[in-house]
Amino acid sequence: MGASSRVRSLQYLPFLESAGWEVDVRSLFSDGYLKALYGRRFKGFHVIFGYWNRLMVLVGARKYDLIWVEKELFPFMPATAERLLAVFAIPYVADYDDALFHRYDRNNNWVIRSVLGRKIDAVMRYAQVVIAGNDYLAERARRSGTQQVEVVPTVVDLSRYVAVSKASASPLVVGWIGSPSTTSYLTKFASAFETLVEEDDVKFVAVGANKEQLKGLPIEVQEWSEETEVQSIQSFDIGIMPLEDSPWERGKCGYKLIQYMACGLPVVASPVGANRQIVDHGVNGFFAEDKQEWVDALRLLVRDRTLRRRMGAKGRKRAESTYSLQVQADRLETILRSASPQL
Repeated sequence: MGASSRVRSLQYLPFLESAGWEVDVRSLFSDGYLKALYGRRFKGFHVIFGYWNRLMVLVGARKYDLIWVEKELFPFMPATAERLLAVFAIPYVADYDDALFHRYDRNNNWVIRSVLGRKIDAVMRYAQVVIAGNDYLAERARRSGTQQVEVVPTVVDLSRYVAVSKASASPLVVGWIGSPSTTSYLTKFASAFETLVEEDDVKFVAVGANKEQLKGLPIEVQEWSEETEVQSIQSFDIGIMPLEDSPWERGKCGYKLIQYMACGLPVVASPVGANRQIVDHGVNGFFAEDKQEWVDALRLLVRDRTLRRRMGAKGRKRAESTYSLQVQADRLETILRSASPQL
């Protein structure tokens, strides 16, 4: 259920194993933790159990040629474990697809800022390689003093994400896919969505959103599952990715946009972070900043089927050339091999 784990590492495992790698996956938290987190239930047991299991894995870390770390080993603890790996010459790669360092250096709690504000810089510095999902994250890694920084975008598997031809349907569907924790981005431009619903035969759909946050808004909330996420996106006519323009959002890797494009959809997005590299304004989608720009961009796509098809086809080509597992897998394996003398 963890999106970062699923797309940054787990989807590469069949390729790595076919290339001769033996991979031992040891997640920090279980799916039960995420269900408790999203359901706002007690999750203390999952945290204690996860930290204990991770400690046991690290006790036997010498048996591995390389450790591939998603962000950090122990959240909200100093980088002691990463420092010990470096002391004992156990190589590791650290992978980032969001600005995790801002969880600490911009935390509202001054104690956390004081004690852990530079924690992720230390994690990066001790790594043999830092793999960053975009330039904003890579720049932070370079400033940390790490030995090697590589930018590898978040990608989709084109064997799963297929563009489908849609018959002219009514209402036209403008869609968003995400998690309960990112629902707030939709509410910022809710008034633009309301305008479009009043003007045209259009429906807004949010897959995986928090229903309570969207109550009273013209947005239909649908359940997310890994098994149905591609079919959900294929049911859209237009994909959207609104964001705030703040340091945390600049670290995001635009995965929604890549999913939409791989399914042949035109997109409308906030010009923030990696979105600026993914979207070619006026070619495979539009950027929109304020309410009026969102209304104008969506109105144009809603009313012009030919434009939707043309932009969707361009987006699909973009996914095929840059943002696909098929393109990035070989490069990722090369990076991983460079991180350990045993590989």
